[in-house]
Amino acid sequence: MFKKLIFGAVAVAMVSGAQVNNAYAEDTLYLPSLSYRTGPYAGGGVPIANGFSDYMTMLNERDGGIGGVKVVVEECETGYNSQKGVECYESTKSKNALVYNPMSTGITLQLVPKAPVDQIPVFSMGYGLSATAVGEKFPWGFNYPTTYWSQLSAILKYIDSKGGVKGKKIGYIYLDVGYGREPLPLLEKLSKSMGFSIARFPVAGKEMQNQSSHWLNVRKEKPDWMIMWGWGAMNSTAIKEAAKIRFPMDHFIGNWWAGADADLAPVGKIGKGYLAANFSGIGTDFPAIKDIFTHVLDAGKSTQTTDRDQVGDVLYNRAVANAVIVAEAIMAAQKSTGKKVINGADMRLGLETFNLSADRLKELGLEGFMAPIKASCKDHEGGGGIFVQQWNGSAWEKISEPISPETDVIRPLLEEAAAKYIADKPDWKTQTCS
Repeated sequence: MFKKLIFGAVAVAMVSGAQVNNAYAEDTLYLPSLSYRTGPYAGGGVPIANGFSDYMTMLNERDGGIGGVKVVVEECETGYNSQKGVECYESTKSKNALVYNPMSTGITLQLVPKAPVDQIPVFSMGYGLSATAVGEKFPWGFNYPTTYWSQLSAILKYIDSKGGVKGKKIGYIYLDVGYGREPLPLLEKLSKSMGFSIARFPVAGKEMQNQSSHWLNVRKEKPDWMIMWGWGAMNSTAIKEAAKIRFPMDHFIGNWWAGADADLAPVGKIGKGYLAANFSGIGTDFPAIKDIFTHVLDAGKSTQTTDRDQVGDVLYNRAVANAVIVAEAIMAAQKSTGKKVINGADMRLGLETFNLSADRLKELGLEGFMAPIKASCKDHEGGGGIFVQQWNGSAWEKISEPISPETDVIRPLLEEAAAKYIADKPDWKTQTCS
């Protein structure tokens, strides 16, 4: 498998590079893809890279691109490493990069301060620095359709609907890196206002596949619910360990990086009942997904040699959602500027003005695939809603209607965090939103 991933990454780099070099002979829309087809998180990185690229290829083949201009997606392998992510950024930004999708909170944190300097927006779809949802303070950062903080709020709201959280103990098991630590300040504040206690269980990267001691501590602490902010091999390991101590799976809920097919397939039936947050469609029963089969996979146009069985899984579809938002923002920028070939500054405008309404989603062949998003200058998050899915032993099932966060609570906290972030940056440029 390792050799296959390495070979695939090299092949993609060669093909993508050839496409980019040829593309400079004509006007194109250039989208760098910070991928991780290798390393400990490749199981998630591969479907994410494939879903994004396949959707853009589908637009090229079916529609002739976006606004009549072909899209070029060039992958740069990061291995989910922040330093490599920055190197990829520096090596691609001069190619008229329109937007960066870091696909890593660590990389996002490195790129956020670079975005206003280079005037290239950073779009961390549902991850990264939650404070960038505050558009006035972060003109170049975007979190659509929701932040980690809003997601945590919605998860707690779901738990509260199942018997209440007041007086309960909530366990929080998390990958002990920037990603896993990002929601902690909010969790601490909400514990006080909602009246629950917290038991923390940090998991170091080297411990992802050896969590026995962590779950012995869970058994001692006896939390009423467990929330997981995990990634990669950590997720399936945690679920297996939870089963060993007979922790009730229907009281164990992961965020959207802890609820993929790759996480539960190795677990199988013992994970039945496990819950996870999500914000994009499950399965292939959408016209746009069928168009990916027709125009990309069946036509042999997938440079990533996507496994057909992978299409429709949680992470592949999430990457499609990412690509949809990027494509709609490009169209909005083209419309606003009157330019077919846009730049990063134009793209920023598009990311503040696109309207992915229910009618537009239906037109795109994605009715019910995701919640509508109306972009704005002030709100770079777009609503913050999630739904909850549950593992039935062999597949995911959607079990809730959209759950909105406690915006009246979360927004002031986001604004406070945004103000704190820029407080020691006197040259930081903000914007005024009407």
